[in-house]
Amino acid sequence: MVTAAQPTTASTFSPLTTWDGWQQFVDTPHAPARDADDQEWTLEQREDYHARFVVLKTSAMDTISAAVRRLLLLNRGQQGGARRGLIISGPATTGKTTAMQQLGRTVELADRRRHPNQDGRLPVLFITVPPSSTPKMLISEFARFLGLPALERMNQIQITNAVCELLCELGTQLVLVDDVHLMDTRSRAGAETSDQLKYLGERIPATFVYSGIDVEASPLLTGVRGSQLAGRFKIVRNQPLRYGSSADKQIWHDLVRSMDSALRLRHHRPGTLVTHAAYLHARTGGRMGSLSHLIREAALVSLLDGTEQITKKLLEQIELDTAAEQRARAPHRHRMPPQRQP
Repeated sequence: MVTAAQPTTASTFSPLTTWDGWQQFVDTPHAPARDADDQEWTLEQREDYHARFVVLKTSAMDTISAAVRRLLLLNRGQQGGARRGLIISGPATTGKTTAMQQLGRTVELADRRRHPNQDGRLPVLFITVPPSSTPKMLISEFARFLGLPALERMNQIQITNAVCELLCELGTQLVLVDDVHLMDTRSRAGAETSDQLKYLGERIPATFVYSGIDVEASPLLTGVRGSQLAGRFKIVRNQPLRYGSSADKQIWHDLVRSMDSALRLRHHRPGTLVTHAAYLHARTGGRMGSLSHLIREAALVSLLDGTEQITKKLLEQIELDTAAEQRARAPHRHRMPPQRQP
């Protein structure tokens, strides 16, 4: 019988797509926000605090969490067949992976409270779809998370059986699969990988949650296989936050305000970020990943140069990812020159 490798207590970094890495993620809360003037809070500790900073909670995250709670209840009593699942879809850098990981962390912690002193449980599994994935590559990601040994001597069927048996034994309730847009079902390998995921969903009594970029426009939901998937999964769109109506602006301002209040810079003036809320939206396009990057890097730069405050001048010096910079420049690039009056 093949058994999983139990998580260790090593302090070395492990990716979240391994049991060790996932347990480290679940077990490591964000550092408490101490007073910025606390002399015992070293510069390195404050750098670590701002590097991780806060999780930006949005209404989409609440929607995803509520939907999965209902699906967990719905699927709990189902012995076989088509269990229901969820797809988190949206543009890049809108926080889809973060929402999925925070969801998994919440489910795992709740399971621990219901089942204290049961270290052999694995309520949540998190993997990503490999590029140009084949069915064996996909199931090997499951096996790698579990730490199954001797994979090179096992064929696809053997790995699949070992994974399914273990996840049933370990009480896995939630399977999180990121980057599903990488499965191109127009190719043979992609189609077979999609079939493998469907098969796993029938073998493992868990709720499956997928995440990917604009999944509803991808080949994943086309053809016969796509229609089967669409019949089992609902889609939640994780869109960039808008800045049009008064309600939109209030949501954005509240989000920026929560980031502002979480800063621990010794010369920071409370409310500074909120005064630049419109600018922050223009720079980031309302995308959570870009906003988090911008504020965290600006905070770290201010710590390194000793200014310990975030100004608009500093924000303008921070270069975001290429896509974000292109979006921010687009209105200016396409603006037509003024017409001369005759």
